[in-house]
Amino acid sequence: MWASFGSVVLLLLSSSGQSLASGRASFQRPLVGGKLAAASNVRPAKLFPAWQSVEEFSTRTFEIDYEQNCFRKDGQPFRYISGSIHYSRVPRCYWKDRLVKMKMAGLDAIYTYVPWNFHEPQPGVYNFSGDRDIVSFLQLADEIGLLVVLRAGPYICAEWDMGGLPAWLLAKESIVLRSTDTDYLQAVDNWMAVFLSKMKPLLYQNGGPIITVQVENEYGSYYTCDYNYLRHLLKIFRHHLGDEVVLFTTDGSGLSYVKCGTIQGLYTTVDFGPGTNVTAAFQVQRHCEPHGPLINSEFYTGWLDHWGEPHSVVSKERVAASLDDILAHGANVNMYMFIGGTNFGYWNGANTPYEPQPTSYDYDAPLSEAGDLTDKYFAIRDVIRKYKNVPEGPIPPTTPKFAYGVITMEKVKTVVEALDVLAPYGSIKSTYPLTFDEMKQYYGFVLYRTILPENYNDPTPLTSFFDGVHDRAYVTVDGVPQGILERNKVVSINITGAQGSQLDLLVESMGRVNYGRFNNDFKGLLTNITLHGGILLNWTMYPLDIDSAIVNDLLLQTSGLNISNTTEPAFYKGQLIIPDGIPDLPQDTFIKFPGWTKGQIWINGFNLGRYWPARGPQVTLYVPVNLLTTSHINNITVLELENSPCSNGKCVVEFVNEPILNEKPGDTKEVVMFYKGGSDQH
Repeated sequence: MWASFGSVVLLLLSSSGQSLASGRASFQRPLVGGKLAAASNVRPAKLFPAWQSVEEFSTRTFEIDYEQNCFRKDGQPFRYISGSIHYSRVPRCYWKDRLVKMKMAGLDAIYTYVPWNFHEPQPGVYNFSGDRDIVSFLQLADEIGLLVVLRAGPYICAEWDMGGLPAWLLAKESIVLRSTDTDYLQAVDNWMAVFLSKMKPLLYQNGGPIITVQVENEYGSYYTCDYNYLRHLLKIFRHHLGDEVVLFTTDGSGLSYVKCGTIQGLYTTVDFGPGTNVTAAFQVQRHCEPHGPLINSEFYTGWLDHWGEPHSVVSKERVAASLDDILAHGANVNMYMFIGGTNFGYWNGANTPYEPQPTSYDYDAPLSEAGDLTDKYFAIRDVIRKYKNVPEGPIPPTTPKFAYGVITMEKVKTVVEALDVLAPYGSIKSTYPLTFDEMKQYYGFVLYRTILPENYNDPTPLTSFFDGVHDRAYVTVDGVPQGILERNKVVSINITGAQGSQLDLLVESMGRVNYGRFNNDFKGLLTNITLHGGILLNWTMYPLDIDSAIVNDLLLQTSGLNISNTTEPAFYKGQLIIPDGIPDLPQDTFIKFPGWTKGQIWINGFNLGRYWPARGPQVTLYVPVNLLTTSHINNITVLELENSPCSNGKCVVEFVNEPILNEKPGDTKEVVMFYKGGSDQH
């Protein structure tokens, strides 16, 4: 179907290098290698002279052929079949395993998002090492024979905390993210100057694997509809990457999305899932791009989960049938996700109304969270085989898993008892409570403390007006648990206590909203707290650096205190010893929390993520092999925030060899409509 094609078009530019077309009067804006054409009704010139064949043109090129509605790679017609993998969600030690499995499925390319906040945790402080070494990740993909479509942001959505935008942007409370707000643009410019300079040598034209680069993400679903913002991004991407690379946008397959999602100079693509009318979806792309390759940049192989809802699934039959339909249309396609991976630490995002996502980002993808081959993987491979050759040879097998068994846990200290090591920089005092962001605490926990102004012998309402607790507050009076305030769910609880008693609210950020107009998702106490209608004043706040305390073994000494109170937020420790005499150990495993309620877990100082079996659906957490060792004791640290099982003598966690992603077996949710609060945004 790709046998015979006409010549590639050449862009027509004014002497200033700008497009002869202007504004957004027409969606029709052909481009080659990202450059603008004069107008859709102008007959483009040929890229190559008549006497020069494509074979004689030796330069590496990747561009759009508008006459034949396809890409051309080194002058030859090209259509990619791709899958999404997020390097930030897969341990570095498994990058190769996952990429090889993707290659063996018949994929030509991978899509990957770049989370800005993963690399710039503080303004001007950059991290491209270890699991954040994106250059090595892309070079590895190249070595394996996979091309790369780079989704460079600055905003990515992706069910990632704040859509990849750094929370330190919120230092300016009135900042308008994803717009021409000057403070936002300055931060974007600084970041892109660093990041894109690392990407330029990896462009296909420069010998690397990157064939196209996505600018922003599903901007048509955002409320600002600021074309000048997109023009600014186009300008800085061109400045750092040059004029040859194809730049594109992705939006939902509806005219309302693409209207605000793209501008001239950025090639428009769409996204949609199984069950969508493929012809109708691509007609939306054709409204913007009358000519050029058809592209579904996000074909959903599964769907995301939320705490408290059944695990989402999409049948392999539906995925295979829709993929077949897309490929029969001659379209390019990217499967989102091909492997989901894990939201380690605090990196999960959230939707609105506020619904945080769990630690697992399994996504019911063709490769499981742990990289295992699934029936869906082989169903997809069979479809691809109808349209192209798939690689011969063995597919890397599923990685072995090991059930290390039950580990006894021991209470160490409550959060209050450990304040001296958890808050090494001391406290912050204020008449009114401050947000996390005002204290430059961007993740995790802050302890808010004040004194009861009078006696409250009878149950008295403690209230957060305007839903001001972001996101959960564990309330104690003199160490006695009173209840939990929770965003969008519980705004008032009754407490009792004597005048002068210590009122503590341990506030947890459960992950920032990653899409929609609520990207300005401040954390902590956003409004005043009232008790019996009176505003509580004179707060002392302790930003907690739990990760550093655990990494530096500051919580290993037990308190020696009575552990009968198992409902106050507290740390527990345990040890896993893996014998070095058993061949092939350590191996991947999954950790289970029988009788525990909700909290955070660290293994050998690594923040594995949140557990919440009391709400589900996720019951076990994936533990990759790189976190374990046979050379010394493996330290397990648990922060239980609500209620541990330790008062009944069953104070254990358990390592098992199979995941449980749904608390009620068989109670999964087959996704029919790929819709999320106003957009199919990822």
